[in-house]
Amino acid sequence: MKPGRKFIEAGPTACSDAEILAILIGSGGPGYSALDSANSVLGRFGTLANVMDKPLRELAEIRGIGAVRAIRIAAAFELVCRIVQHLERNG
Repeated sequence: MKPGRKFIEAGPTACSDAEILAILIGSGGPGYSALDSANSVLGRFGTLANVMDKPLRELAEIRGIGAVRAIRIAAAFELVCRIVQHLERNG
């Protein structure tokens, strides 16, 4: 089952970190899927938390990521940071 379909049918908590990341990546390319790219990201950096502080160029080097998808991933992490900051300030 594709990650987006799994997200819809089983809910976000049923998805692995790689599947959530694949949803952000969107699509693959010839011979590889977005999930393959997501697994490559996690294989290189270990965890989603480890991805957060990596330079865009390091993310962009991974097959299937490139500059635009690296920015998309970084923006998702920035959203999380801003939400956490808001919650910390406003309890």
